[in-house]
Amino acid sequence: MRTNLDLVNECDRFPYPDKDPQAYAAFLGTLYTLVWRDGEICTPIGYLTEDVFNKLLEVPAAVAGEIRVDRGKRQISLFQQATEAERSKSAAALAKYWREKQEFKILSGWRDELYPVYGPGNQILYSIERTASALLGIVTYGVHMTAYTRSPQSSYGMKLWVPRRAAGKQTYGGMLDNTVAGGMATAETPLGCLVRECEEEASLPEELVRPVAKAHGALTYLYIRSEQATGEVGLIQPECEYVYDLELPNEVVPRPNDSEVEQFYLWTVEEVQEHMAKAQFKPNCAVVILDFFIRHGILTPENEKDYEEIKRRIRRRLEFPGPHSA
Repeated sequence: MRTNLDLVNECDRFPYPDKDPQAYAAFLGTLYTLVWRDGEICTPIGYLTEDVFNKLLEVPAAVAGEIRVDRGKRQISLFQQATEAERSKSAAALAKYWREKQEFKILSGWRDELYPVYGPGNQILYSIERTASALLGIVTYGVHMTAYTRSPQSSYGMKLWVPRRAAGKQTYGGMLDNTVAGGMATAETPLGCLVRECEEEASLPEELVRPVAKAHGALTYLYIRSEQATGEVGLIQPECEYVYDLELPNEVVPRPNDSEVEQFYLWTVEEVQEHMAKAQFKPNCAVVILDFFIRHGILTPENEKDYEEIKRRIRRRLEFPGPHSA
């Protein structure tokens, strides 16, 4: 059975420099840092594994453009063209090249969705195919919403709507999820993304969601991909998830509206906790629920010995630029 801290550990897996400097230095020594060069200033924007780094060096210059490497500092830079459009064109060419060459299993789940890559000042440097983002280890953004209904007869006076992901879904098939969740594409706002995902995944219309969904900031963590995620194991995924709560009237029932959700359950807090302890939730979704429990007074210092560490770890400081750092 998993503890709440175990659930955080499964999501926020990258070592901390202050907590275990030796483990941090050793792990960082296995990676290459993707940097954005502005004159003599190098800003870290991502992490590449050794395998990705080596395969990147094999890519023809006509595809990826100039690649600069500092092996002493274990840094690499690419897509340094003058405009965002030029840089995005090169990023698209690289992802397409790797897909056609079948270099990485993760690209077999090609989504035709673009994710933004941020640089100094939090401006968008370029956009890249969603499935390729983990290969560069850049920060990705998404929205996660927990919908609940009032239930006076239940503990804490509520029940939560919990979906099960379709068994055939590309990643984490068959696992439990947050009521609605999805990745934010380039130029999407958190609320705009939420409204879209609510309709697509749960048949919740915009007129119901937009006026009453409550934003509660963002969760940040550094995930390292496991076998559950499919594709290459060990890819680095810094993530920022904007979290929302939505109180639904008892008569409103979320229903699957696409192939990504199998069914919805209406569970008590205890039922949700039981399934969390059995590790049945997608890792970052379990963390979102822990945040929900903290904000609603369900998880407290009195009933959770690791309360302070959990609070700190689910809002980790990420070293890379982007809206999360604003």
